[in-house]
Amino acid sequence: MPRRPVSALVGLALAALALSGCATGGVNGGAGGPGGDEQPGAGGLSVGAAWLAGGSMIAVVTEGSSTCTPSVEDAVLDEGVLVVTLTEDTGEDRPCTDDLVKRGTVVGVPEGVEPGTGIDIQVTMDGGFGETSLEGYSGGAVDEYTPSAGWVDDQTFAMLTWGSSSCAPQVESATAASPGAIELTFVDPPADQVCTMDMAPRVTVVTVDGEVSRDAAITVSGGGADRPSPSIPID
Repeated sequence: MPRRPVSALVGLALAALALSGCATGGVNGGAGGPGGDEQPGAGGLSVGAAWLAGGSMIAVVTEGSSTCTPSVEDAVLDEGVLVVTLTEDTGEDRPCTDDLVKRGTVVGVPEGVEPGTGIDIQVTMDGGFGETSLEGYSGGAVDEYTPSAGWVDDQTFAMLTWGSSSCAPQVESATAASPGAIELTFVDPPADQVCTMDMAPRVTVVTVDGEVSRDAAITVSGGGADRPSPSIPID
C-alpha cells in the first residue's frame, strides 16, 4: 500500500481524534535526532526515537498510560520513510492508569534502511499521528542480547535490555554523577515476583537528573543484579 501524504494522514488522525474519547494528547514531536526540538503539530501524538542494538533496532517513544504500553502492528519502509503503526495494549481485563509517561516500543529496522544515513519516521497510534527523524547512527556494533542505549533528546535516552517480557526493569533514579557519567538505578524486584521464561527486548525510557553530555556512559545497578554493570555508552 503506498504511503499516504502527511496532510492526508493528519486529516485522518484529526477525524479519528474527534470521534475518540481515549486518544493520546500531545504534540507532534521532532526530538528523535540529537538536539532535535519538539514542535507543535496537528496529529496529536508526541513522538521521539533512538537507535538501539548497533543500529539494528529503533526505540519509538510515545506518551500515554504506563500500564498500556504500545506494541508494533506494522513497520514498513515506504519511499525512504519508516512508517510505523502502533496499538496500545488495552481491553476490558486490562484497564489503563490515568497517567502520562514516555513509553518505548522496540521496532526492528526493516531491510533497506541504512542506519548511517538517518531515517524519517511516521507513527500512527489509535487515531493519533506524529513524525520524527533520526540522524545517522555513528556508534559501534553491539553484541546480540547485550544492553544498549540511544539518545531521544538532550536529557532522555532509551535503554534496551533483554529478559522476561513480563518483568521489564523499573527506574528508581537516573542521576548525572558528572556530565559524562550517568548512574542508573533500577528498582529491586519483590522476592515473590513471578516472571515468564522468555528472552525479549525491553525498552526503558530514562530522563536524567542533572547536566549530561552526549558522550555520556551509563552504569547500571539494582534490579536484582549482584553488582553494577560495566559502563554502557549512549549512542
